[in-house]
Amino acid sequence: MATGTLLRVLLTTAGTGFVVLGIVGVFLPVLPTTPLLLLAAACYAWSSTRFYNWLLGNRWMGEYIRSYREGRGIPLRAKILATTLLWSTIGYSVAFVVPSTVLKLVLVTIALAVSIHIISVRTLKR
Repeated sequence: MATGTLLRVLLTTAGTGFVVLGIVGVFLPVLPTTPLLLLAAACYAWSSTRFYNWLLGNRWMGEYIRSYREGRGIPLRAKILATTLLWSTIGYSVAFVVPSTVLKLVLVTIALAVSIHIISVRTLKR
């Protein structure tokens, strides 16, 4: 299998996984729906035009992505959950999993940058 084909398959698979988690997030308050669907859209944008168009055109999930892309924002609940999950997983990794100080700093820097982005995006009023 060619490298490009393998990458598309991996991205499409990851995108599908993020869609499934996003759907679960609609019913489970622990999973942030919007960021998961944004990840799915990013994966599909790089791997499958058909799946990307399907996701954006979906009458239930497409609204989350369109709101973000059109600058209307992310719901407050999604912002809080995404930031909480981000810092929980990064914190656990830094404290118990990653032995290297340099990698710990990289993880914290990434979490800080993502948090700043999430907080700076307009909050969607419903």
